[in-house]
Amino acid sequence: MHCLEYALNLMKEIVLVEDHKVVRNGIKMLLESTNEYKVIFEASNGQEVLDAIRNGTKPDIIVSDINMPVLDGIAMTAALKQEDFRIPVLIMSMMEDNAHFYQAIQAGAKGFLSKSVDSEELFFALSRIVKGERYVCSLFAIRIIDEVIDAKLSSACNIQPGEFSSREIEILQLIAEGLTNAEMADKLFISRRTVEGHRQSLIDKTGAKNTAVLIRFAYSKGILN
Repeated sequence: MHCLEYALNLMKEIVLVEDHKVVRNGIKMLLESTNEYKVIFEASNGQEVLDAIRNGTKPDIIVSDINMPVLDGIAMTAALKQEDFRIPVLIMSMMEDNAHFYQAIQAGAKGFLSKSVDSEELFFALSRIVKGERYVCSLFAIRIIDEVIDAKLSSACNIQPGEFSSREIEILQLIAEGLTNAEMADKLFISRRTVEGHRQSLIDKTGAKNTAVLIRFAYSKGILN
């Protein structure tokens, strides 16, 4: 009995918020399948969660959908933050647009997952968030990185597409295709040193620190299609 009580004490308690009962039951079964998590309260909208928390329900984490009646997941998260309940919220949603992602994070969500993630990523996200960290699924993490790179390029470089020579654009295209300096030299019937010179000129003009950033800049500016 003591071992059972100890195991139960180690379980992290979850409030699960999802208005589709079949989906909610599926997520609950998955969460409780490892014996590491226990769903202590189920809700079909954010208002039910607020009422439960105000009445003393104290989960380790809230796992919530966004689009729900009465009070959606983002509004619920913002209300919890405003009332200083300090309960981490992990949003799981089919809405994979950046607008809902940023709204959720701004409202105070500690994590955001697309419902298309596998169980391994879900459990990894939960493990990070209950430890006080944040977690964003790979889909949005890649988008964030791309946006940061674009912002850095835009702020660091005011060069216009017309300021590149036709030869430099050729070099850019071949770099994007993965050709080496020697292969580009052979293809363009120029010396390898000339290719290296054009490549360095491109780096100097754009301020790119590596080939990946250089190519991303070219696409973001419409130099390459």
